[in-house]
Amino acid sequence: MINFQYIRTTTSKAAVDSLGKDKTAKFIAGGTNLVDLMKRGVTAPEKLIDINNVPLKQIELKGNILHIGALATNAAVAEHAVVKQRFPLLSQALNAGASAQLRNMATVGGNMMQRTRCGYFYDITMPCNKREPGTGCGAKEGYNRMHAIFGTSEACIAVHPSDMCIALAALDAQVVIMNPKGERKISFVDFHRLPGATPEKDNNLQANEMIIRVEIPLNTLAENSYYLKVRDRASYAFALVSVAAGLELKSNRIIKVRLAMGGVAHKPWRLTEAEAFLTGKDATEVNFKLASEIALKGSKSFGQNNFKLKLAPNSIIEALNQAKSKA
Repeated sequence: MINFQYIRTTTSKAAVDSLGKDKTAKFIAGGTNLVDLMKRGVTAPEKLIDINNVPLKQIELKGNILHIGALATNAAVAEHAVVKQRFPLLSQALNAGASAQLRNMATVGGNMMQRTRCGYFYDITMPCNKREPGTGCGAKEGYNRMHAIFGTSEACIAVHPSDMCIALAALDAQVVIMNPKGERKISFVDFHRLPGATPEKDNNLQANEMIIRVEIPLNTLAENSYYLKVRDRASYAFALVSVAAGLELKSNRIIKVRLAMGGVAHKPWRLTEAEAFLTGKDATEVNFKLASEIALKGSKSFGQNNFKLKLAPNSIIEALNQAKSKA
């Protein structure tokens, strides 16, 4: 690690102002991903802005919107009574991520900002367009078992690693962002980016902006929600494939459905066409299978991740069945 400056701020405005003064600066809160990247030489900020004392840890229901501050820990959100009762999909996804120790440190904003776990990105001796644009993508012809099957480009086939973000994409969340001019909101599904020709850009946050909170509207999916995470081992492993599924059922008829996938794309992958197909239909195995086939349109594998083309639709069916069974 290189030497770096370290400062603390106590307000969102001070944090944003400090960030704007130094293009190499980074925010640090839990630091569970950033510190790893610094140790490995993947990133080398000249200044760290500690935002732990900024009052952004709230978890509260305001009217029909749940407000979750960017500095609320993953553990606090997962175990919050309102989240467990009204948004169980989010609680399940958070508890499926990392380890208890990391969940106690990691923050909601940090979870959203974490970077891919692609081995070529972490190994500074290997080519990686995300880490060093123009050097190539080592994964395309290399070890790509964990990699994407949707939304890939010639420049990058890495996947987004978060579990929490998959649930938030399915729950129609919004991200509230602060910059020197004030606040703006962006739909959660539009916050992260596909790689395209600029895989070094993970999201649509601007250089002088800071995540303030996430807002989730109340929904009718709580009774029939399920987060399925398929992984190599039962704990502290990233998803091969994950599915966030929420259903509103009336006499086995699907009134509303929300579906998103992880482990398959550079961003949380919302299955809008499959949702449209299922809406108004009966919650049957046949319809779930047809929806999974629709969801896989446009998918592409790269050799070692060919198995995902079968695992992904099977996981969608299983997640929908599990969500339905909670009725």
